[in-house]
Amino acid sequence: MTTAKPVAPNENHETDEIPPLWFDVPEGFFSLPLAATPEERSASAHDFVRGLYSQGDESIWTPAAPYYAAISEFLVDGGLSYSAVGLFSTEEEGAAQCAFTVAALQNDLPDPATAAEGILTVLSSDPLNDARPMDLPCGPAVSCITLREIVVSPDISATGEESKLLTGQIQVHIPFPTGPYTAIFTLHTASMDYWGEFCDMTTAILQTVSFTDPDPASAEDVGATPAALTLSPAQPS
Repeated sequence: MTTAKPVAPNENHETDEIPPLWFDVPEGFFSLPLAATPEERSASAHDFVRGLYSQGDESIWTPAAPYYAAISEFLVDGGLSYSAVGLFSTEEEGAAQCAFTVAALQNDLPDPATAAEGILTVLSSDPLNDARPMDLPCGPAVSCITLREIVVSPDISATGEESKLLTGQIQVHIPFPTGPYTAIFTLHTASMDYWGEFCDMTTAILQTVSFTDPDPASAEDVGATPAALTLSPAQPS
């Protein structure tokens, strides 16, 4: 398990504007290096690739580090405060994966309950969204589930023919009680055979969200994934 962590402000905001937010993720998530400066992101990318490709060597790590540093630059410029790749072993397919991100966006609403009502109204206006109110330990929130079928070009498909791929996205909007911001947690996956497990995993993460610093002594116990999950952390390549 990773310990609880604050969401770091990104370059689009002043350092002291966004109040801190803590949450915990289960084993199997590899956090991308979204540090405060380009220099720190570049240095962190070298550590990241050594963890992700733990059985590799410099022939893999050296070219991979700049690639992930560039991705981090793109994500930070887009307003993300946290990004991770989830890799999990499965009995049937060998591996299931997801992308998990957190962003903090400013809003002008006076309190979390009012903000959540407004978010629900906006999301519910799209017939493709399954938007619902939530009551989390940290306060009111809104979940939005979207399933989309995308067309895979013959140029990149495994068969050389055009194919269709079903993907799922879980997005949860949590208004800050400590400032005019909304945290947006997003999990996206094409491993739809394990959609239920990913839903359970997201629920477990959301139960750990806190706007006050959690007790460090209990951090290892926070956010344990449900015992019914069949996913387990994949061994890094």
